[in-house]
Amino acid sequence: MSAIEYYRHELYRIAWRMQYRAKRDFKREVPLASSPEPRTPSFSEQADNRLLVQHYLDGLTSEVGKKVICAIYLGDQTEAEVARQLNISQQAVNKWRKKMIQELSRKMNS
Repeated sequence: MSAIEYYRHELYRIAWRMQYRAKRDFKREVPLASSPEPRTPSFSEQADNRLLVQHYLDGLTSEVGKKVICAIYLGDQTEAEVARQLNISQQAVNKWRKKMIQELSRKMNS
């Protein structure tokens, strides 16, 4: 295989990957024109949702897990910020998050 054929083959592979990624990303996008208007929940729905979330959070067994879930999902903090606050590693925060999500999922399904 000559150098020209080799580089032509490599360019073809790169172009194919770029085209594949573009198609994949395009399929994931949701067009704005066809999406319905977002519905604003009423005050009572918001209050019910808050009570339900609080009920499930109170059911978690670990205080550290509660803090991690509240900080990440309710406090809009990153895992790194939570790790600094709790003085644990970011990997530990990620493990706590996964563990608590699994526990919440089990409680919601039972």
